[in-house]
Amino acid sequence: MTDHPNSAGAPVGTDDLAARVISVLRDRQATAPDGARRLVLDHLVRVICKDGAFDARAALDILRGYRIPLDMVIGLYIPRAAERLGEMWMDDEADFATVTIATMRLQALLEEASGQVFDRPNAVGRIRALVVIPAGEQHFLGASVLAAQLRRLGCETQMSFAEEPGTIRQRALFDRPDALLFTCARAAGLEPIGQIVLGIRNAMSDAPVMAVGGAVRAARDVVMEMTGADIVTTEAKDVIAFCAQRRRAVTGG
Repeated sequence: MTDHPNSAGAPVGTDDLAARVISVLRDRQATAPDGARRLVLDHLVRVICKDGAFDARAALDILRGYRIPLDMVIGLYIPRAAERLGEMWMDDEADFATVTIATMRLQALLEEASGQVFDRPNAVGRIRALVVIPAGEQHFLGASVLAAQLRRLGCETQMSFAEEPGTIRQRALFDRPDALLFTCARAAGLEPIGQIVLGIRNAMSDAPVMAVGGAVRAARDVVMEMTGADIVTTEAKDVIAFCAQRRRAVTGG
């Protein structure tokens, strides 16, 4: 049996070396509980953080080469890569400029992936949704991912960026969306969202479903109490299911 030196200079048997190689390969192919493959996620993070030009279409082609469907690119790998960037920032593994540029590249990748998605009717008919990023919020990527997920599920989706409460209320009155989805990353943003929700409900007898999600660190019941939301979730499918339930209750179907 041939021996190879290890990093400490001691010999390592062929069987031991093979076991280590297998272990490394197994780790790289590991799948997280949410379905993300470590190998693919690591590659995506390297691509968005590397120096030089970034080609969103080429990056998407590589992900598709791993047999990753668009649903998972939009709803899983892009959010997980954003989380990894946050961890790198907190652990001083990446500076502000790197994280900022990488986030912009994820946004470009999201737009490229969304451009290849064709709307398809959902099971309860066409649902119209308005995704709201209130004034003061800076987490645009998460809201953009949510909008892309809604479109992928067959919803007609528009976005509101930092509009005044009165403008949002007027959009709800004239556009009559089935759901308003508010993103919130700060506890301080909950009360202003509650004021918008209350204003819309006072102005409409058939107000849309009100949903709140995002990275805000607060208990679900606290979020619902402060905002008056019908549902607190970060999943597009939960909002669609809630809208379907409301439609059935109204129509008796």
